[in-house]
Amino acid sequence: MDQQLAPASGPAPDGPPTGKPGTALGLANPLKQVSGFIAQPAVKRSLPLVFMVGLIAAAFLAWAMVRTPPQRILFASLSDADKAAVTQALDTAGIENSFDGAGSITVAEEEYHKARMLLASQDLPKSTPGGYAILDDLPMGISRAVEGERLRQARETELAKSIEEIDSVAEARVHLAQPESSVFVRDQESPSASVIVRLEPGRALSDSQVRSIINLVASSVPGMKPDAVTIVDQMGSLLSASSGLDESIGDQRIDYQRRIEEKYRTQLYKLLTPMVGANNFSAEIQAEVNLDQSQATSESYDKDGLIRNEQGNWTSKDSGAAAGGIPGALSNTPPTTAQVKEGTQQPANDGAAAGGDAGQPAKTSEEYARTYAHGKQVSVTQSMPGDVTRLSVAVLLRDPATGKPRSKAEIQKITDLVRAAVGYDKARGDQVTVISEAFSPSATDVSEPAWYQADWVPMAARNGTAVLIALLVLMLGVRPLSKALLKKREENEPAKLVEATAGENGQETAGEPPVSIDMLASARNYDERVNLVRGFTRDNPARAALAVRDMIQADAKG
Repeated sequence: MDQQLAPASGPAPDGPPTGKPGTALGLANPLKQVSGFIAQPAVKRSLPLVFMVGLIAAAFLAWAMVRTPPQRILFASLSDADKAAVTQALDTAGIENSFDGAGSITVAEEEYHKARMLLASQDLPKSTPGGYAILDDLPMGISRAVEGERLRQARETELAKSIEEIDSVAEARVHLAQPESSVFVRDQESPSASVIVRLEPGRALSDSQVRSIINLVASSVPGMKPDAVTIVDQMGSLLSASSGLDESIGDQRIDYQRRIEEKYRTQLYKLLTPMVGANNFSAEIQAEVNLDQSQATSESYDKDGLIRNEQGNWTSKDSGAAAGGIPGALSNTPPTTAQVKEGTQQPANDGAAAGGDAGQPAKTSEEYARTYAHGKQVSVTQSMPGDVTRLSVAVLLRDPATGKPRSKAEIQKITDLVRAAVGYDKARGDQVTVISEAFSPSATDVSEPAWYQADWVPMAARNGTAVLIALLVLMLGVRPLSKALLKKREENEPAKLVEATAGENGQETAGEPPVSIDMLASARNYDERVNLVRGFTRDNPARAALAVRDMIQADAKG
């Protein structure tokens, strides 16, 4: 008896070790532990629900990722005050914004230009990074070359910000070329600078503004001359006249003529747009402008002047003396009687001459010094350039959409309006021509972008993709899982009912042979039949549950 009980009390030879070694073996095989955990009935029943929840979460994550539009950096490296002002303005306008990992403000790709225009209308951001703030970030022990480059960069940034204060300038960049200083005078080189400006739409810099920018840059760098500053706009046009004088004067002539033509063209567009509509006419103007500058000075005097002063003397001879000398000689001709003019000195024997011509002495010689007063007129005439010497205006009207051509009276009325707008002068040879023709479709019809290039296509594609993913998850994941769960639940209900009934009876059926229908039919008494029914229920729980359900339904009907 003791020999039989000893093996039963000890562990089986092939069984797993107990205690700590068994625990170590279980931890050493996590895959087996996970499979054992999943094999548990409760976990096994909850796996479809967990899988369905995971699919819904994955679908929601995919929806969020696809629905979120691609982001674009709006501004980077802004101060905290500017960030607050910018985000507040965007939130007020209903534009979604966020911050990336570097602290930059980002908006949706399709909202980028709208956000930039909105912030520009509110003059945001107020300050831009850079300038002398760069010097605050210089680490200790930096080399002299790097320090010089940082200082040059700070000067360039500050100069650019100063230039941007001009109304017509939207953005400016300054590049300084400062050579290394040398102790030898012959090796000294002058610094130079180049400035590129981006002007506001429809704005231009005047000559005085260009000179102001040149002087500003030249005065900010020691040793820089104004001739060493070059200014270029965003179109690549040279604004600083660094070439010869003749070329500068020629550019001024062309620019002045262009402004005159643009002035007349603007007047025509303002006049004809309300009448015939935009894009229904085309106007070209050729203005001949006199840009020559002339100056004239003239002086004139009165032909007959007035004697201001007279000084002199004269001698006389008795007129009663007989003539002598060679006949025919001028020296033998007696002198004529002198006539006294106003303002002259009277001779000493005026009393003798008053008694009559007889005995009046004749002048033999006189010598006077007279000063005359003349009238003087000085006129200076200077004509300024810019007079329009001739205008040629051509206006092409588009035929109405109705197909009926314009009448001569209508064209003449438009011609009179054009002449009045440009200041038509027949005396100087102005010419105004107005005609009405059909426009070419290729010149007037603006080609619309393809439908896939529209703004709504990316948004519709993202939303459609998200909806498609959600439908696929519902049709291929959630729906089959729900059906499987409901079917499994229906199959488990009869089994649970049989187990509950067997548990209530408390009978052990292990080890008995399976019960068949023939065995039930061949039962000898009631008790044996009850036992056989219990065994049949144990072996065939589903069929037993169905039989019970049928009996209950039959009783309900009866």
